[in-house]
Amino acid sequence: MTYERSNEYWTTAAVTAVAFFIYRITMAPTVGYIDSGELAAVASTLGNAHSTGYPLYTILGRFFSMLPVAETVILRLNILSAVLTAAAAGVFFLLVIELMREKGRTVHPAQAIAAAVSSLLLAFSRTFWLQGVSAEVYALHLLLITLVLLWFVKAVRTGEARWWFLFAFCVGLSFTNHMTTILLAPALLYWFFAEHGWSKAAFRRIGQLSLPFIAGLSVYLYLPLRASSHPPFNWGDPQTIESFWRHVTGKQFRVWMFSGSDVIRKQFDHFTSNLPLEFHPAVLLIAVIGAAVLLVRSRRLFVVSLILFVTCIAYSVNYDIHDIDTYFLLAFLVIALWSAFGIAFLLDRFEGRTARAVMVAAVIALIPLQTASRWEAADQSRNTMAAEYTRSILASLPPNAVVISAQWDYFVSPSYYFQHIEKVRPDVIVLDKELFRRSWYFPQLQTSYPELMQRSQQEVAAFLPELHKFEQDLPYDPAVIEGRYAALLRSFLPGVPETPVYVTPEIEPQYLPGYLRIPEGFLFRLTRDTLYRPVEMPDTEVQPYGGTDKYSAGLRSIMANAHLYRAAYERYYGKDSLAQIFTQKASKFTAFPPSSVSNF
Repeated sequence: MTYERSNEYWTTAAVTAVAFFIYRITMAPTVGYIDSGELAAVASTLGNAHSTGYPLYTILGRFFSMLPVAETVILRLNILSAVLTAAAAGVFFLLVIELMREKGRTVHPAQAIAAAVSSLLLAFSRTFWLQGVSAEVYALHLLLITLVLLWFVKAVRTGEARWWFLFAFCVGLSFTNHMTTILLAPALLYWFFAEHGWSKAAFRRIGQLSLPFIAGLSVYLYLPLRASSHPPFNWGDPQTIESFWRHVTGKQFRVWMFSGSDVIRKQFDHFTSNLPLEFHPAVLLIAVIGAAVLLVRSRRLFVVSLILFVTCIAYSVNYDIHDIDTYFLLAFLVIALWSAFGIAFLLDRFEGRTARAVMVAAVIALIPLQTASRWEAADQSRNTMAAEYTRSILASLPPNAVVISAQWDYFVSPSYYFQHIEKVRPDVIVLDKELFRRSWYFPQLQTSYPELMQRSQQEVAAFLPELHKFEQDLPYDPAVIEGRYAALLRSFLPGVPETPVYVTPEIEPQYLPGYLRIPEGFLFRLTRDTLYRPVEMPDTEVQPYGGTDKYSAGLRSIMANAHLYRAAYERYYGKDSLAQIFTQKASKFTAFPPSSVSNF
């Protein structure tokens, strides 16, 4: 009994549809943490996103944001992520089928079952699943790298020019979405030269592929072309060759790369300890069996998959960032591939109809088992906390207020979307404290807030030459650049009565000399007097989301602390009943009030 080629496409559609259905019902209804708000704002306004620019995602997001598939732009882009991630699961099925198909032979039903099951196990692994429920670039990244792998396998095995050209073009496109596409190179180069040898024909083939590769890569021209129009979001301002190169190579983030053995140990421990949270332990055991099967039956494919796995891990454990899980996605892809061969091996062990039926049922049961056990971690359908937090802050502010913040993940990024796309309080000026360390930020602010920047022009003029030295790796005096940075921040502090200034709690006191911080809502208002300032109770309260991830826990802690700061303020002025109200508000978010509140 064989599995007909025509059935492959029906199964691909089924895998994609099942994945999309689950992603849709667990989808975030609004803006999420980290880059979601910024990416939505950039796509909607055709701007330039944070390094490495993501022009392909921006263009695709712009197109999808105009489709009437949902009421809000952010929900449309969340749906786009679901479409792309579900499609990646479907393409992964085709990839596994192609790898299992031996020359001149058809695929057996057991292999097709193994491919379908492993595809859905991948689709409902935690980090893969999370890419399908909110706006992020990794959904497109997953689709592109699975297409690259599929078309490479087809090209190597058939030698047909169409597959080689599709492969090269897709590699170029993939680079314009995420530079970690480079992690595919060691394994694919090994396979290419193992197949073709170090011959002139092999290098001639590489030369022929340069044109479609460059055609795909040419999407990067969007960045300087769009930067020249000075869009409201113009990260890196990549108009010149130097600024373009700095932006697309992520120079800003290199400070967190290859920073020592402690980072390697920490990130590797994170990877290994979280593996059972990604895949069910039974799936991991089957993946080990599958890797062993490949080692015995297909040494080359085993080596290729091992290189993919090791390259991904070796790179990612050297990156010292909190949101590292998405950088392990290629490794998770390999684990799912190994599990496919493990499942096929186990199904082949049972020849009797009854025994095989029981084994097939057991294997298929892994899908709901893993899905149910990862549901709570992946389900974002009730997570509106970042959106409510941002809306609450914006709604509470007086007209033309200025907010200085370093809360990119929780407030700054979501504010980009709400202020610029949904037009929620566009009069409020949100300044990112950390982005003042980047020269491109000043032209962007000048475009958006010319009057504000006019008041700080002397401090900006004094700071930029020192910042230039820092960005160009020239000798600089740390004390001088820090002093001018501090003076720059102070220039935005209250000096004009009609411009109230607020800060989020993490802004260090040394940048706020001479000012008292009065807790109002989730912010501190800066003032020089000690008069009691009442605060209005909001019409609606932010509802805590009980997610166990570090971002949800972090935001709950921030909001609890804000209420406790206000409780301490009320108590200081003898308003114990109000202090009790704010203490009760804090208890909704955490049961562990920080000791620092008593030192208010």
